[in-house]
Amino acid sequence: MVQVVVKIPESQHGQPNEWAMIELQGTLETRHPVPLGGRFIGDLHFTHKDVPVLIIGHHILYGKVMTLEKPYGIMVKDTSQEETGGPPNYHITAVIKKKLLFKTRPKPIIANVPKKI
Repeated sequence: MVQVVVKIPESQHGQPNEWAMIELQGTLETRHPVPLGGRFIGDLHFTHKDVPVLIIGHHILYGKVMTLEKPYGIMVKDTSQEETGGPPNYHITAVIKKKLLFKTRPKPIIANVPKKI
């Protein structure tokens, strides 16, 4: 058994920072097979009724906000203790309590182009 030290820093409001995760059904495909890590995917907006709207290219997806049964902690390992031979320390940078679920098929965005007379 190994002792692990977990430190939870507080944000301005006395709670850890809260993040949300996004769940998409299906796969994201691009015209050219390039890795998507660290790249811009799309825009996330919320309607006045707090409905999440995700715009990816020329497609729009409507989702819903769900509360997770068990929250996730985002931890970062502190490597300064390993040099002295002590147990590793972890810092919780954020907690994920909600997810944005997009489970419907995307709808194409069609611009309304006026006809020439």
